[in-house]
Amino acid sequence: MTILIHKPGLLCTIQDRGRKKYGKYGISISGAIDTFAHQVANRLVGNNEDQATLEITLSGWVGEFQSDQWIAITGGDLGAQIDGKEVPMWRPVWVRQGSILVFKRVVNGCRAYLAVSGGLAIDKVMESRSTYLRAGIGGLEGKGLKKNDSIHIQKSNLRPPSSADLSTDPFYSFHWSVAYSVLPHYSQSPVIRIISGRQWDDFTKQSQRLLCESEYQITPQSDRMGYRLQGATLQLHQPHEYISEAVVDGTIQVPVDGQPIVLMADRQTLGGYPKIAHVITVDLPVLAQLAPGSSIRFDRITLAEAQSLSIHKRHQLQLLYRTIDEALRPLTIG
Repeated sequence: MTILIHKPGLLCTIQDRGRKKYGKYGISISGAIDTFAHQVANRLVGNNEDQATLEITLSGWVGEFQSDQWIAITGGDLGAQIDGKEVPMWRPVWVRQGSILVFKRVVNGCRAYLAVSGGLAIDKVMESRSTYLRAGIGGLEGKGLKKNDSIHIQKSNLRPPSSADLSTDPFYSFHWSVAYSVLPHYSQSPVIRIISGRQWDDFTKQSQRLLCESEYQITPQSDRMGYRLQGATLQLHQPHEYISEAVVDGTIQVPVDGQPIVLMADRQTLGGYPKIAHVITVDLPVLAQLAPGSSIRFDRITLAEAQSLSIHKRHQLQLLYRTIDEALRPLTIG
């Protein structure tokens, strides 16, 4: 049971939830940059959230399923098709042996996640299957996938659909999907909520105001390590050298040129630039789906508000998982 890569597109890597236990050793956590899409894709095919998915960036990816499989596609809408027919997202889909999946065009977002029931049969490195490109570890030989790569799949957790459900269509999908109200509000010009960073007060009042009132663009120099922004220049009250300290996904650092950098999944574990703010956890998936050229604005909220939003999102996810598990129960093996 394998997936054969015909075309990897711009970038395709194997990702899971990352190396969360190894940050203290200076190892990048890595993992799926849109954690919401990754986790939900897994649950839609009966996997736990720790299984690896394919993170597919922008269009051009082509892959062949060399056995019948349950799959789910989540995240950005990259125009997935099988035999010229659009594949629905955010639901379980049964594909037949020999089916060729193509991501033809970007509709919204920039990263899709492909989960396969049973998970990808990839060896773990430091308790994770995630590809960390800069160190060349994890995934398939620590690299982005390339033409003719073959990815083995573990035994499925779900039974095939009944013969009554099958037709001459190139695939079969459930009639239900994840409710729109639960999904992140993916947009190419979103308002991203932030909380004050450790060095917020070290910046001038004008810089604080500019951060929250100006529009920033994501530059072509952005990648999985960080989004480099271009817009209003931010300044400290006075030049200062900072001791490097821990950073997290969504930390907004300001280097000497005054243009912010938002740290993402492949970030370093320590940062020596002043940290003006942090993107709140629930908005990280929205940020993750922005491609270079997209514009963003920031809205500063309180820590208490951010915590409340996080708790609400966690409750939403728990309810969603219970609903998915119940819907999959008739197909679940064991």
